[in-house]
Amino acid sequence: MTTPIDVLIPAIEKDLITLPHVIDSVRKYVKHPIREIIIVAPRKQRILNLCAKKGCRFVHENTVLPIVKKDIHYQSKTWDRSGWLYQQLLKLGGDKVGSSKHYLVIDADTVLIRPHIFKVGKKTVFYCRNWSQNEYFKTYKKLTGKSRSSRSSFVTHYMLFNKSKVKKLKQTIEFKHKSSWYSAIMKSMNKTKPFAFSEFETYGNFLHSSEPSKMILKPANNKSLHSSFSRISPSRMSSLTRKYRSLSFHQRKEYRKSSRNAAK
Repeated sequence: MTTPIDVLIPAIEKDLITLPHVIDSVRKYVKHPIREIIIVAPRKQRILNLCAKKGCRFVHENTVLPIVKKDIHYQSKTWDRSGWLYQQLLKLGGDKVGSSKHYLVIDADTVLIRPHIFKVGKKTVFYCRNWSQNEYFKTYKKLTGKSRSSRSSFVTHYMLFNKSKVKKLKQTIEFKHKSSWYSAIMKSMNKTKPFAFSEFETYGNFLHSSEPSKMILKPANNKSLHSSFSRISPSRMSSLTRKYRSLSFHQRKEYRKSSRNAAK
């Protein structure tokens, strides 16, 4: 594949269990020239060490947006998803980071296990699933005035963004709401719901509403596991690769208020 891309991975310290495997899988299975792998994270020594070891560029998360994590208040008595929302906004802020026209975002808990391409000629490949959260589309409609146009869901933990189209999405939101795009997102969400905004669903449907012919939708075939990547045996991995394209190692308990780190 000839389309050069950057790769952007928002992360926090708890992701260091999986992040090295995510980076390795991107280098092995993303079939595009990769200019840079950029880790957007808080400045922690262990994260800086990993970036140095893996040849990635570290970008302090506080430098990407005009707001920082402490400016976001998205929580209830039982959960805190402020950091989760912050990471979504950081992904949409990726148009200000890196030198390529396209940047691939991948979650720090998702490991690719089969080859991936994201551009075929002038078309972009999106990996999709068949279920989503209804609140995502309520927020999307408030933001853009449009209903979802795709029957498939774009929430599959990684997506290729085109910087000029991200900019167009933000301009559309800002024109409609007469405020910054990130303020509009936070004001449009129902903050009593734990899943009220999706950057992937918003960007995917925004493109699908105007240029579906330029999109190729493929099944993501993602598998969520509760073990760790390093504990998967070769035979188990061989079995998984026959059926799935990627593995996600979610730590849902991290959202609970009682958790010391509820950042994702």
